[in-house]
Formats: sequence, structure tokens, C-alpha cells
Amino acid sequence: MSLSIRTNGSGALAETLEAPKTNSTLTTLDLRNNSIGDDATQALAEALKTDSTLTILYMWGNSIGDNGAQALAEALKTNSTLTTLDLFNNSIGDDGAQALAAALKTNSTLTTMNLHSNSISYRGLLAFSEALKTNSSLTTLNLRCNKIQDEIALVLSRAFKINSTETTLDFRINSIEDNGPRAPGGPYSTQATLDLQGHEILDEITLTLFEVLKTNSSLNTLNLVGNKMGESGAQALSEALKTNSILTTLDLRGNSIGDNGARALSEALKTNFTLVTLNLGHNSIEDNGAQALAQVLKINTTLTTLDLRQNKIWYTGLLAFSEAFKTNSTVVTLDLLNNRFDNAVALASSWKLRNNPTLSLCNNSVSDDGATALAQALKTNSSLIALDLCRNSIGDDGALALSEALKTNSTLTTLSLGCNSIGDNGAQALAEALKTNSTLATLILAGNLIRDNGTQALCKALKRNSNVITLSCWNKSRWVKRLRCHSKRIADSITQSLQVPFQLRQHSQSMSPSSNGGQNNLIGDNGALALSDALKINSIGDNGALALPEALNSNSALTTVDLWVNTIGDTEAQSLSKALKINSTLTTLDLQNNSIGDNGALALSEALKTNSALTNLDLWGNSIGDKGAQSLSKALKTNSTLTSLYLQNNSIGENGALALSEALKTNSALTTLDLWGNSIGDNGALALSEALKFNLTLTTLYLQKNSIEDNGALALAEALKINSTLTTLKLWNNSIGDNGAIALAEALKTNSTLTILNLAGNLIKHNGVQALSEALKSNSTLAFLELHNNSIGHNGAQELHHVSQVIECIIRQ
Repeated sequence: MSLSIRTNGSGALAETLEAPKTNSTLTTLDLRNNSIGDDATQALAEALKTDSTLTILYMWGNSIGDNGAQALAEALKTNSTLTTLDLFNNSIGDDGAQALAAALKTNSTLTTMNLHSNSISYRGLLAFSEALKTNSSLTTLNLRCNKIQDEIALVLSRAFKINSTETTLDFRINSIEDNGPRAPGGPYSTQATLDLQGHEILDEITLTLFEVLKTNSSLNTLNLVGNKMGESGAQALSEALKTNSILTTLDLRGNSIGDNGARALSEALKTNFTLVTLNLGHNSIEDNGAQALAQVLKINTTLTTLDLRQNKIWYTGLLAFSEAFKTNSTVVTLDLLNNRFDNAVALASSWKLRNNPTLSLCNNSVSDDGATALAQALKTNSSLIALDLCRNSIGDDGALALSEALKTNSTLTTLSLGCNSIGDNGAQALAEALKTNSTLATLILAGNLIRDNGTQALCKALKRNSNVITLSCWNKSRWVKRLRCHSKRIADSITQSLQVPFQLRQHSQSMSPSSNGGQNNLIGDNGALALSDALKINSIGDNGALALPEALNSNSALTTVDLWVNTIGDTEAQSLSKALKINSTLTTLDLQNNSIGDNGALALSEALKTNSALTNLDLWGNSIGDKGAQSLSKALKTNSTLTSLYLQNNSIGENGALALSEALKTNSALTTLDLWGNSIGDNGALALSEALKFNLTLTTLYLQKNSIEDNGALALAEALKINSTLTTLKLWNNSIGDNGAIALAEALKTNSTLTILNLAGNLIKHNGVQALSEALKSNSTLAFLELHNNSIGHNGAQELHHVSQVIECIIRQ
């Protein structure tokens, strides 16, 4: 039997006190959102001491303080039936937490305790950590949104050391950014991973954590990024590593450990035989620390990845590593991005090339002389498969030297030369090398000074080369301007453009326009390095763009062409389309942010009617409009291979959406359709909804920022009641209100395929949230619901919290 007495204020008191005393079948008591306070809680606790049936008690939002918590704790010492105690959103502090923790030492039935959003800090956490040493029944303890930011390490370390029960400890706080869905027991589980990034852990707690690591037998990944532990913390950690036999991954970025800390860790690596990944980026390590690490690599046989980005290592440190790699055969990735190198880095690294498959020298001031030294090493090297030289100062002479090496090298598969100063002469030299080289598969030349002559030479080489499958030539200057306000996305964008399955590091964390009217831009790691004194671009114009189709006519290996952010217009698109009609290998064509209009889209659509190889077409940020969308729709009616079509920001209105919807009714190949940032409105959403009732293949539909209101949401909801294939629907930044949310909620009650629904940035209020919460109780497939930037209010937030306790769906609000 369940009894719910919700939002009844003081009137709930009498019923609260009588229920456990008189009813012998009551198992669930729900007292959420009353104001019973400590006095009523104390009285209820007395009843719990003799109750023998109640198993679940919800008491969140009741102004319960330490006195009430202490009373409940006394009840738990004798109560033998309660399994769930939910005290979310009260005013319990350390005294109350200590009392509850003490009760856990003897209670053997409680499995779930929710103390989310109280006022618990260090003393309370310390008490819980002690209790978990002996408690063997609690499986879930929720301490989110308390005052525990600095104490997480201590509590977790003690808990995972001694408690034999697989307890899930949730210590997340509001200031920690949630980067997306996490599986239950994910990064905050004590079983394998401890993530304490950015907590600035107190020295006392750090020492306790490291003491635990000496004997811990479960933790294999430890993230301590940005904790400012200094050299003393590194020394304490090194002592733990000398005896720890489980930890495999350790991330210490941004801890200011310096040379002394690096030396201490080096000592630990002499006896530690389990650590395989060590990240020491941004730690003020200089040559002395680098030398100590290099020395230990001569005897350590387990470490495979060492990350030393953004330190202060100079020539002496590099030379030490080059000596170490004469004998070390286990480290496969050494990242030295953004140190104090000049061409010495390349000279010293030539030794390293003897043993390792990947080398990242991105953003290290390597010029033509350094590139020439590396080229000499490549002529005899037989192990390196990926070389990253992006964002340096390599010009035509350096490219010429590397080209000569490529003529004889038979192992390198990936060469990244993006954002250098290579012009047409360098591109022509590389093109000559491609005619005879039979192993290079990926060549990145984005953001250089290559113009039509260089592009034409590369295209001619592709006619003869049967190995290059990825060629990237995006135009740097326009790309920078487009993303000036999206610095966080730059790293992902560059990494994706590399398309390299190795650990090449090319992270751009920030950028800003220079003083020269924004014509020059600063892009670099954690701050930024001026790419050049003048605007460096690959300005591929008519002649260069027209040369590529000729290469596609005869090349039988190229699978990916990346031409985003150039000046390709309708004429060039028409030329590319002619090549696509006969090309049988290209699978991905990226034409983002060019100048393609409806005529170019018409030409591409004609190609799609006969092309049977292309699977991904990206036209994001062009100007194809409704006419272009209508042309592409006609092609989709007969094309059976295209699976992804990206039409974001293309000025497509409801007429274009109507045409696409007609195509979707018969198309059986397309799985992803991106219409983000257009203006299809309610009518466009209605048209697409009709198509979803018939379509059996589309799994992902992006309709964010499309002026869709409640009527459009109503139509989509009706489609979801019938559609059995769509798994992702994104509707954020529209104008959907409660009526639309209620309709979507009704659809969720019967839909069994949708896993991701994004409704962030709409006009949804409490009624809409209430409907969605109810729907989630019966829906068992939705895994992620995004609702932030709506107007759900306090009550709406509580509704979502309550339902999140009993379902698997992750809700962001």
C-alpha cells in the first residue's frame, strides 16, 4: 500500500503521524513538498522505531534540519524494514549527517539514502566514509549539491578502499559541467575510475587519497587535472605508485609539479609496472624534469603514452628523450606540443623516429631547417606511421625536403602539415612525391598558402596515386571568422578534419581577433600562438576547384574530400557533379561553408541520381534555399546509397521541407537529416511529420532553431506514435510551449524507439514538465532528455528530480 500526502503543509502532520501507527500494510509514504520541519520529523521517527512494514519514505522539500535528521538516525538503529530514505532538498548539515552515518554502522536494511541539496560538508563526509567501512547494505548514497567540493577525494578514497559492497557514490555538484549522458555507476563509481578534475583538493585530503592508493585494488584510472597539488603532492603520489599495482591511467595536467615533482614520479616509474598512460601537460616541467623522465624510460617497460604538452622543455630535455628512445621500445606516443622548442626539437626527434609509430610536433616553431632534419630521418625510418607538424613555420623548402623523403619512405601513412606557410611550390613538390609514394593515405594541407597552381598539381597526382584516401584543403581564414565565438568547438573541428586514428594532438583552446582589424587571428593551445604575420589561407579558386573533378574522374582510391570553407560556388559545384556521375569510390564530400546556391545544388542532385558510392554529403552553411532543397529531394527519391545529408543553415523554408518530406516517404537509405538553423516553421514540421509516418530508415533528425511552435510539436508527436525507427530528435531553440510538450509526452507513452529528445531553449513551463515526467514513468527507451533553458520553475525541477530517481533516463535541466 502507498500513501501520498504531497504539498499539504502543516495539514499533513496528523496524517503523517497516524499512518505508520495504524496501518499494517503501508509500504510507501510520500511526504514531498510539505513543511513539516524538525518537530514533525521527530514524531515520525518515533513511529518508525516500531513500524514493521514501511520500506520507502520520501521526505524531500520539508525544511528538515539537523534535529530532524538526528531523530531519523535514531529510528534507523532499530528499524529493520526501511530500504529507501529520500531527504532531498532539506537543510541537513554536518551534525545531521554524522548522526545518519552513525546509524549506518548498525543498520543492515537501508540500501538507498538521498541527501541531494542539503548543507553537508567535510565533517559529514568524513562520518560517511567511516560508516562505509563496516556497512554492507547501502548501495546508493546521493550527496550531490552539498558543500563537499574540496572533500570528495577523502571520502571516496576511504570508501573504495574498505567497503566491499559495490556502492555508487554520487558527489556531483552544480559547478561541474555535465558533458552528456553517463551510464549508471559511470565516472563517479568506485569500481574503476575516480574523476576529481578541478576540485583544488586540500593537501590533507590529497595525502589521504595517496595513502589509500598504496593498497587499493580496484581503481585503474585517476584524474586529478587542475588540482594545484605542487611538487609535494607529486612526491606523495610517487610513493603510492611505488607499491600500487592496479592504476593504469594517471592524468595530472595543470598541477604545477615542476622539475622536482617530475623527478619524484620518475623514481616511482622505476618500480611501477602497471601504469601505461601518464599525462603531465601544463606542469612547468623544464629540462631537469624531462631528463629524469627520459632516464627512467630506459628501464621502464610498461608506459606507452607520455604527454608533456605545454611545459618548458628545451633542447637538453629533447636530447635526453632522443637518447632514451634508442633503447625504449614500449612508448608509442610522446606529446611535446607547445614547449620551448625551435628546430632543435626536430633534430633531437630524428633519433626518436627509430622506434615509435606516432610523433606530434604541432605548434613548436619548427621551420624549414627542422623539417629538413626530419625528412632526412624519414628516408631511413621504418616505423613511423603518423607525423603531425601542423601550426609550425614550414615553408616551401621544408615541404620540398619532406617530399623527397616521401619518394623513398614506405611506412608513413599520415602527414599533417596544416597551418604552415606552404605555397604552390611546396604543394607541387608534394604532388610529385604522391605520384610514386604507395603508402601515404592521409595528407592534411589545410590553412597554408596553396592556390590554384598547387591545387592543380595535387589533383594531377591523385590521378596516378591509388593510396591517398583523405585530402583536406579547407580555407583557414573564413573558418576562423565563422567560429570566432565558438572556441570550445575548434578542437573537435580540427581533430575531425585530421581524420587520423592516431594520437596526434592539435587542440585549439582559444582564439581572438588581432589588432589588425580582425584580419589576422590567433589560434593556439590554451591561449594562442599567432599563426603568421599575414593571413595564411588556401585560397582555392576557379582553376583549382575545377582541377579536382578531373582527378576524381581517374582516381580509384580517394574516399574523402574535405573542401569546407573555400570559395567554391555554383560553377565549381557543377564541375564536381560531373565527376561524381562517374566516380565510384568517393564516399564523403564535405563542402561546408562555401558559396553554393540553388544551381550548384541542382547539379549535385543530378549526380546523386546516378552516383552509387557517396554516402555522406555535407552542405552546411551554403545558400541552396528552397529550390536547392527541392532539387536534392528529387534525387533522394531514386538514390539508394546516401545515408547522411547535412543542410544546416541553408535558408530552407517550409517549401523546401515539404519537398524533402515527399522524398522521405519513399527513400530507403537516408538515416541522418540535418536541417538545423533553417526556417521550416510549423508547416515544415507538419510536412516532415507526415513523412515520418511512412519512412522506415531515418534514425536522426535535427530540427533545432527552426521557428517551430506548438503546432509543429503536435504534428511531430503524432508521428512518433507511429514511427518505429527514429532514435534522435533535436528540437532545441524553437518556440515550443506546454501544449507541444504535453503532446510529445503523450507520444512517449507508446513510442519504443526514441532514445534522445532535446527540448532545450524552448518555452516549456511546469505543466509541460509534469506531463513529460509522467510519460517517463512508463517509457523504458528514452535515455536522454534535454530541458535546460526553459521556464520549468522550482516545482518542475522537483518533478524531474523525483522521476529521475526511479528511471534510467538522464535528464538535463
